[in-house]
Amino acid sequence: MRAAGVAVAPLHHVTEARRGPRSFVEFTWDQFHPSAIGYRVWESAFAGAVSRRAKRLRAPGYGDPPRPRSASVGGRAYPGGMARTSTTFRCRECGWSTPKWAGRCGECQQWGTVEEQDAPSRRTAPARVSEARVARPITEITARDESHAPTGIHEFDRVLGGGIVPGAAILLSGEPGVGKSTLLLEVASRAARRGQRVLYVSAEESTAQVRLRAGRTNALSDELYLAAETDLSVILGQIDEVRPSLVILDSVQTVASPLVDGLAGGVSQVREVAATLIRVAKERDLPVLLVGHVTKDGTIAGPRLLEHLVDVVCQFEGDRQTSLRFVRAHKNRFGPTDEVGCFEMTGDGIAEVADPSALFRSHAPTPVSGTCVAIAMEGRRAIPVEVQALVVSSSAPQPRRVVNGVDSSRVAMLLAVLERRCGLPLSSFDVYVSTVGGISLTEPAADLAIALAIASARREKALDGHLAAVGEISLAGEIRAVTGAPQRLAEARRLGYRTLIDASALHMREAVRLAFASARDEKVDIPEF
Repeated sequence: MRAAGVAVAPLHHVTEARRGPRSFVEFTWDQFHPSAIGYRVWESAFAGAVSRRAKRLRAPGYGDPPRPRSASVGGRAYPGGMARTSTTFRCRECGWSTPKWAGRCGECQQWGTVEEQDAPSRRTAPARVSEARVARPITEITARDESHAPTGIHEFDRVLGGGIVPGAAILLSGEPGVGKSTLLLEVASRAARRGQRVLYVSAEESTAQVRLRAGRTNALSDELYLAAETDLSVILGQIDEVRPSLVILDSVQTVASPLVDGLAGGVSQVREVAATLIRVAKERDLPVLLVGHVTKDGTIAGPRLLEHLVDVVCQFEGDRQTSLRFVRAHKNRFGPTDEVGCFEMTGDGIAEVADPSALFRSHAPTPVSGTCVAIAMEGRRAIPVEVQALVVSSSAPQPRRVVNGVDSSRVAMLLAVLERRCGLPLSSFDVYVSTVGGISLTEPAADLAIALAIASARREKALDGHLAAVGEISLAGEIRAVTGAPQRLAEARRLGYRTLIDASALHMREAVRLAFASARDEKVDIPEF
């Protein structure tokens, strides 16, 4: 029994005939077997093959030899100026392309974002180079010393290498609410007070909202111009109208160009907006500061090309639970990338912290067991950080290891070294390790201070309040030297630390002995492990 309107036949019962320019298939129903329903498995595949062959037979010039292409550089691929069109499918979110349609993007894993795009494949013809742009030997090119213009915020100038270079494109990224807009509004106000005309374009807030924040942070000035725009063409018109000396855009992911399809924040839109503003900055020697959003994993939202286009990439870091903020330069074409600026969020805006040495230490009048100071390096700046440890006996089969501000894997390694190399039993105790002030210690130079704090907490004996420790600990118990030792030693002496235990102790056992020997109340009774 067959379905109505469906012709199904065995493959050897089908004959193909050519009549004029068309091709079709002839067969009769009396050739079918009663069990023709079993051939539906190959029906769709066979029908597609017949359809493709019919299209080839109807195509004009079928069987003719291919036409030769032009061999000249930049010549046309086909005579008559016709360009071969290739159909591609591109994701409107991330720009991923594929020759076939897909319901889900293979790069950003978004559904329903792959769209068809017909783009003619063309070749770029060579252009005539003017005399002013002819390539010359590098020794014949006159170097121009680009001077840094200070922003008035010393911590921000430290990160930028001395200030803002004319024509520079600076990207400042960070978590939502960390203070990016507040910092750049302060930069704009200080530049306006020096007589420079500043254009602050906000694509996320209205001018009234920016005015309210500027009044709270005392950032009002007649030379500071505000505009709330999300259209790139209107922003370019604002630049031509105001003629500023500094442009700040907040943010680059919320501005769209009418020449590019897609929503604001897409890959193509971010690329077009950034490239246009950077071109304007280079042509007019106009510095441009861009605010960039970040994704949930901390990377800058948009294409990676954005970081390559700009001259400086700064990261604004900070914990919402604390008021401390850090600005780091991950890329800087005009200065170092190992500098860190320290700020503090207050009710009146953002304030510089010129000497953060007192932010990460406790101010107890007498030494407490389980504490030790490490001299950490944040960029080129040495900062004392107090490490606190607490060791409590536990009856659980698996004692707890809780850390805050330090790496949990390194703490576990240090506990093993203390127990195996120094004979300090810790396997049946809960260990808690934390830093003061919410700062994170990620460098290995803090190993020795963490180990000494744990040893002090285990023996319940306080170390000397004027003792600091710097050194990396190996699995063999050896203390290795760290980078920036002269800067760490100079900072420790400036802050009044009389004893600094470092790689000169050679071994962890000797470092523990020296630490307890330097305690004021420790005369003879030095704990032996």
